[in-house]
Formats: sequence, structure tokens, C-alpha cells
Amino acid sequence: MKTYVSPGQRPDTATVVAVGSFDGVHLGHQALIAQLKAKAREHRVPSVVYTFDPPTRVLTQGVEFLSTLPEKLDLLARYGVDETIAASFTPEFASRPKEAFLDDLRLLRPRAIVVGEDFHFGRGRAGSAEDLREVAPEVVVVPIHGLSGEDIKSTRVREYLKSGDVDGARRLLGRHYDAQGVVVQGDQLGRTIGWPTANIRVPDGKALPLGVFAVVAVGDHGRWHGMANVGFRPTVNGTDRRFEVHLFDFSGDLYGQEVQIKFFTHLRGEQKFSGLDELKAQIARDAQAARDALKDVR
Repeated sequence: MKTYVSPGQRPDTATVVAVGSFDGVHLGHQALIAQLKAKAREHRVPSVVYTFDPPTRVLTQGVEFLSTLPEKLDLLARYGVDETIAASFTPEFASRPKEAFLDDLRLLRPRAIVVGEDFHFGRGRAGSAEDLREVAPEVVVVPIHGLSGEDIKSTRVREYLKSGDVDGARRLLGRHYDAQGVVVQGDQLGRTIGWPTANIRVPDGKALPLGVFAVVAVGDHGRWHGMANVGFRPTVNGTDRRFEVHLFDFSGDLYGQEVQIKFFTHLRGEQKFSGLDELKAQIARDAQAARDALKDVR
């Protein structure tokens, strides 16, 4: 998949364009992408997603994001998008009048534009789907998708993650929620009690569920089952959020490597224990629960 940072970067050819934040690339986004690809095949032109980094609500409302830009680009490529324009969404970009964004779209020579029904753009969200008809002969408005009576939205996925409900998030995403990060050195407390962990550093603002989870880790050199703790480590009076993963049946050094952690099952919330012995006993129970939860996962 080809990636650009502005419409003016790509070749001067016709396209079909989908516009939106695509945060998390959930089932609703995937339905929109399916419409985009169908229209691109119909017109025999590239399918282009015009998206924003960070997602618009991260800047305007201060929410956490579900996908970093690399994660989002990986997902868009997986779902078959030909090209992506990932514009830097700054306060200056957000304050532009709707006419400036329409000028951006004109550069893409769209045969059709595909958006969700709640799509707005430009300063004060003044632009709507009707305005898009100024730059494209066809505008496809995709209704908000639902699942068992629940609207599929990035906001709802974030709510599930905030409560630790990774299964609820999975239903709306159509896949297990994941986080990619670099293994960094921690305080190595886990080693002293027989449960060494890899400390995962993710970008600031990445949404993570709090608690203890059965996970699958994927790296350049393997795939491992394990358990993750995301939280503030109250037993040792921690003050900053940590993302620590213990990998089953693993020995080696992952420092400096990037790994992807997929959240499968919520095991429990974060607890404060009376001391390290009680914590160690609980970790042993968590490990068995995680192994049981992952026994059929390959």
C-alpha cells in the first residue's frame, strides 16, 4: 500500500476516496472500506483512504487513540486499500475552513467519495456529505453499523477497554485488540519473584485496558502465549502506568525489539496485595488461568 502525507504528493490520476479518522479500523470502518473497494473496482481506479494523524477526537476532545499511525496503516493494507493519505491533524489543520479541505479532495480527482453518516469536516465541523458533491459526481454515505443493537463506534471500543472488557472490544473490532511497542528495561522486580516480565513501551496516548490478561505476543522471532499486567502496581506503590508481559516457556532477551501484544481474555482487575509472597501466589494462579484461556489458541 502506498502512503502519502498530503493529496498533492500522489500522481495526478482519478481515484475513489474514503475519508475519516479510521481509529481502530473497527467493523464499521471495514464496511466502509468494502464500499470504497467496490466503487474503485467499478471505476477501475485506485482506492484511497484520506485519514488523519492523530485521529480528530484525540486533538479536539483529548481521548486516547486505538491505533497508532503504523498500526492503522497495517490494518488498512490488510483490508485491501490501495493508497492512504495520512494528513497531520494539527490545530492549524483543524481550523481550516471547509473550502480548504474540498480543495484537497479536488486534487484527488475523485470519481466517488465514501464517508460515514456522521462525517463532518472543516472549522466548526461546518462541512457535511452534501458539500462533498461539489468535488465528486457521486457521494456514498454509509450508515453507522450496529451489532446486536449496539452502534459500532471507536468511542464504544474505548469504553470497553476502559472497563477491561477486551471481549467487548473484540466484537466491535472483528479481531483481538492489540498494542505494538518496544521492550525496554524495567526495575526487574518480576525476576526476583520468579516471574520475569518484558516491559512494553507504547506511544503516549495509546488506549490500554487495565488489569491482568491472557495475551499472545508476536515478534520478529516468534509467537508466544503469556499474561500481561497493565496498571500502576499498587503492591509496590507504583505511580506510573506500566505494561508488563510474562511470556510462557520463553528464555532470551527481547530488549529493543518491537512486539505486538494481542489481548485475549480479562483475568482480573488490578489488586493491592499484602506483600510479595501474596502477589507471587496470585501470579501463579493468573498464569494457570491464562494457559487455560489460551489452550486452543495457535
